[in-house]
Amino acid sequence: QVQLVESGGGLVQPGGSLRLSCAASGSMFSIYTMGWYRQAPGKQRELVAGITGGDRTNYLDSVKGRFTISRDNVKKTVYLQMNSLKPEDSAVYYCNHVKAGVNYWGQGTQVTVSS
Repeated sequence: QVQLVESGGGLVQPGGSLRLSCAASGSMFSIYTMGWYRQAPGKQRELVAGITGGDRTNYLDSVKGRFTISRDNVKKTVYLQMNSLKPEDSAVYYCNHVKAGVNYWGQGTQVTVSS
């Protein structure tokens, strides 16, 4: 069983920044592959960024150069630093981990980019 708790969402103006955090349970966190997904109203959930246990990262094309995923294995936390935010980044952001074929999700945190 893996528990994921996100935090850090909120309302920000276009061009602003936010940092999301996802605190995870589990003794093997350091080898977990973790992901950040987002889902906007009426749209499918999409992978925004992922990071492996070896710190290899991947990003959705539309966020490359603006978002950075990172992890702190001591704190068992994965972060998503979001810069130069755009209105189209508005969505509920979810932390994800897959273990033994089971998807674990956090409760989600709302990000709204609006002036």
